[in-house]
Amino acid sequence: MFAAVLSTEFLKLRRSKVTWGTFAGLSMGPLGLALFMWILRSPGRAAQLGLLGAKANLSGLEATWPAYASALTLVIGIGGMLLLSFIVAYIFGREYAEETAKNLLALPVARHWIVIAKFVVAAVWWLVLAVAVVAEGLAVGLALGLPGFSAGLAVGMVVHALLAAGISFLLVPVVAWITTVGRGYMAPLAFAIAAMALGNIFGKTGWAEWFPWSIIPLLIGAVGKPVTGLPAGSYVVLAATFAAGIAATIAQVRWADNAQ
Repeated sequence: MFAAVLSTEFLKLRRSKVTWGTFAGLSMGPLGLALFMWILRSPGRAAQLGLLGAKANLSGLEATWPAYASALTLVIGIGGMLLLSFIVAYIFGREYAEETAKNLLALPVARHWIVIAKFVVAAVWWLVLAVAVVAEGLAVGLALGLPGFSAGLAVGMVVHALLAAGISFLLVPVVAWITTVGRGYMAPLAFAIAAMALGNIFGKTGWAEWFPWSIIPLLIGAVGKPVTGLPAGSYVVLAATFAAGIAATIAQVRWADNAQ
């Protein structure tokens, strides 16, 4: 039964343009970084083209592999938090927007399988997207010929970026729950933006490692210097947030009927 539900959820994405849209959106990150690195390396030429090379130099970045790797991880982490929230809101919210929730909930299938299948689709979607963009970022960095490259640095960049992507996924079950409660797209997207804002605030306090939406900014250096690892308590918080979000979403779908 679960296999049938899962295959159906994947079929729903077959003709969807949203999947390609998410890839196009996130893939602009490495290209934007490439442009920024080029400005840093050729400020005179950038000024001739009307680009603000002088202001780019004030960013604190350098046209080196370590700086590029750190910036790419930032794109995957922060950009991924928003984009993944959009993906999950789309997967769960489209049933209400397209008025198919009443049909879905009437199927002779245990409702928790529907929820789990949607989370699996979101996980696969996000994994393919993150791996593709990290590979793109690695290729772009090599094409730029930035100084300071080493195999160890490249491996560390990939691991760090994928870790940030994985942590991002642990946060989105809460977004799914809000989507099922709000029965649409607006509530979860508003929550995602508010959570990121709070994460930035708490990230500048001593509570950063205990607030779920501050952990990624803490890891990738969005609220300070990047850290090489997280305390065990942060992983406990993330696991609890993930489990609570899934349980709440299953409970909402299982016991709350749709009144379309």
